[in-house]
Amino acid sequence: MGKKMLGPKTNEFVENVWLLVLRAGAGAFMMTHGVPKLQKLLAGDLAFADPFGIGSTPSLILAVFAEVFCSALVVLGIATRLATLPLIVTMSVAAFMIHANDPFARKEMAFLYLLIFITILVYGSGKFALGNVIRGK
Repeated sequence: MGKKMLGPKTNEFVENVWLLVLRAGAGAFMMTHGVPKLQKLLAGDLAFADPFGIGSTPSLILAVFAEVFCSALVVLGIATRLATLPLIVTMSVAAFMIHANDPFARKEMAFLYLLIFITILVYGSGKFALGNVIRGK
């Protein structure tokens, strides 16, 4: 068993299951940050950070788009690589701009999400993704 775990070969089935778990977990966890922003937007509370100078309302809309819509696509495995791009941008802005002057502990979660979404961008959705069903794979 130890030789199998530490050896150079990998198990494709386990890799694909792990990509499913990673996608579903990261996307669902990110949605817990996006849904309150969506509720805030729907309630008309448009106060939000404006890191690019485009206005707080467009910034809020873009954050909601990434954290709710793109996260849902990641969970489902539809256009996964494309859907990670707004999430990567959002987490980069959170880590490097919004929390730039905060202690590391405050920006750590944004860095973790950033690493996870970059990993999903690199490896894709895996075999167990709705996008594969849609494309007939």
